[in-house]
Amino acid sequence: MKKGLILEGGAMRGMFTAGAMDVMMEHGIEFDGAVGVSAGAAFGCNYKSRQIGRALRYNKRFCRDKRYCSLRSLLRTGNLYNTDFAYREVPLNLDVFDFATYRSNPMEFYVVCTDIETGNPVYHRYDGYHDHSFDWIRASASMPLVSRVVEIEGQKLLDGGIADAIPLQFFRDKGYDKNIVILTQPADYRKKKTSALPLIRLMYRRYPQLVKAMATRHEMYNRTLEYIAAQEAAGHALVIRPEQPLPVERVERNPDNLQAAYEIGRAAAAAGLENIRAFLR
Repeated sequence: MKKGLILEGGAMRGMFTAGAMDVMMEHGIEFDGAVGVSAGAAFGCNYKSRQIGRALRYNKRFCRDKRYCSLRSLLRTGNLYNTDFAYREVPLNLDVFDFATYRSNPMEFYVVCTDIETGNPVYHRYDGYHDHSFDWIRASASMPLVSRVVEIEGQKLLDGGIADAIPLQFFRDKGYDKNIVILTQPADYRKKKTSALPLIRLMYRRYPQLVKAMATRHEMYNRTLEYIAAQEAAGHALVIRPEQPLPVERVERNPDNLQAAYEIGRAAAAAGLENIRAFLR
């Protein structure tokens, strides 16, 4: 039996995911592999490096720091989240990411990106700092319209949530037959067509397959929710999700709101801890 962890994105809704992960790490719950999308990749890599509390800590510390995330950064660099600060200064100097533990932990960790030339998902097993530094994580979390395209080995990449927001089927196809799925929206949530489509068509007119993927993203997402429900009913998946919309904005400046979303995630995992253990057994 291969045990997997599937981590949805959602920008700072990912604090819910961070809270749930920390509880599972504190109780010694291990997985053979994990796959993260967008914020799920940026925060989920801390599971493999075994750094409990890190995702909450640095986001609370820097959420009001203009070097980390700001309109100034967007106007100057094309990235709302500043590449040099968020993906170099923070993990290498200010809140150091434990690459040694990451490498020694046998758990596989995958990130999902979107190839903007094909509109298709790209699944990459991220092996650590020597694997293009943090660029794979950054590409997965590069939200359209507020991020520059990330180019790695000739592929032009953006947010993985465009092409595969909750990659449970990807992990099932890789042989992961028991999967914990952490979602950041409540059970009744269904995605609607984006209102930013005119701007998307203008900004990405050179990439028609990306525009098509973004125009139909809501349909893909909602079909994936149906697939997850079927997998859960069949006993192949167990879902952890908030009961209500989280009290946090996609770009959150208030550290108290980040803490609140994190605590909701902790509570959800703690309440389901015995079910999680029984499911993985």
